[in-house]
Amino acid sequence: MELTLLGTGAPGGLPLPDCPCAPCATALGPAARAATALLVDGVLLLDLTPGAAFAAARAGHSLGGVRQVLLSHPHDGPAVEVPAGLPQPGRVADGRELALLTGHRVRAVALDAPGSGYEVTGPDGERLLYLPPGGAPAGLGEGNGGVQGNGGVQAHGKRSPYEMVVADVLGRPDGLARLRAAGAVGPTTDVIAVHIGHEAPPGPELTRRLAAAGARAVPDGSTLVIGAYEDVPDVPRRTLVLGGARSGKSVEAERRLEAFPEVLYVATGGTRNGDTEWARRVSVHRERRPGSWRTTETCDLVPLLAEDGPPLLVDCLSLWLTHVMDEVKAWDDDEWASGGERELRRRVVELAEAVRATRRTVAAVSNEVGSGIVPATASGRRYRDELGRLNTLFAAECEHVLLVVAGQALALRG
Repeated sequence: MELTLLGTGAPGGLPLPDCPCAPCATALGPAARAATALLVDGVLLLDLTPGAAFAAARAGHSLGGVRQVLLSHPHDGPAVEVPAGLPQPGRVADGRELALLTGHRVRAVALDAPGSGYEVTGPDGERLLYLPPGGAPAGLGEGNGGVQGNGGVQAHGKRSPYEMVVADVLGRPDGLARLRAAGAVGPTTDVIAVHIGHEAPPGPELTRRLAAAGARAVPDGSTLVIGAYEDVPDVPRRTLVLGGARSGKSVEAERRLEAFPEVLYVATGGTRNGDTEWARRVSVHRERRPGSWRTTETCDLVPLLAEDGPPLLVDCLSLWLTHVMDEVKAWDDDEWASGGERELRRRVVELAEAVRATRRTVAAVSNEVGSGIVPATASGRRYRDELGRLNTLFAAECEHVLLVVAGQALALRG
């Protein structure tokens, strides 16, 4: 199958008319996006948008061969004029399948939001899943046909991956996580982000953020061959996110894993009974995490890294270092000189070696404190220096290293 994206933007497009925001101001030329519409093999149009015929012509295609037009979600605003020669747009009831004379089959997928997703199977068996803006699949029990037709379920009940998924990756990363949990998205699935609006970061940041989710964006008018997965981005397996206080580093680390199921959140700070300010911080962190994530409060990171399991989000290495310095009595000069320094360095190297050997996906957070005021105390300076050494060793084992400043992620590596 061949897919042409006539548009890749949110229903209102990008930029929005008269919007003064930075993403709209920079969405010029190739960065501008019309409302999302998909043309499959020149015979099936998913979502009819204003100017679809002109968009097809710019991409070197015609809508003259379209045999079916399907709408995926309620459209606000004035009715869209149907170009001459196109069939009237329609919807397929959830769970029902529509067979085209061209050999394509379209199955409607139930969502947890208004609208329907569409699973398209081509004459040669390639499978595409298209989801509308703000929608994620509902009813993803293994092997029940809730997402895929009979051809998409293997004999053992686990779904086989789609060749391509076209979805609202930025708006509903949890939908991608559900598909991964069900086996409907695998390493070779080409995940294309659409419905991109002015909430999306502009420029290279969009590419970087999508790549962390195993997805990519393409310009309007792009034609893609479904089943050719050479352009599928490799998801970074180990990432270190650095930043100062309130820089947004924890949010950035969480964002890098929100499209994956069953993440284990490793909180190294403990509960600190009686500290109400700390309790408020912990509560804010917990409330913004996806409901499928689990939390463990521990500083024993090496065994977790050695185990097989879901992705780890470690927040944060700074508190892990504080815990280890407490254990080796690093704050006392005599203890430090008589073996504390040696033991701390051993523990840091042990952690770095565990990161090198781990098979798990890991995102870790740490503070960057070396650029501020020199601490007034010897213990403060010792902590600053040891955190710098820890960050250096940990970063050396990571494919991606980011520095977050004022909520903006700067790629230092990867």
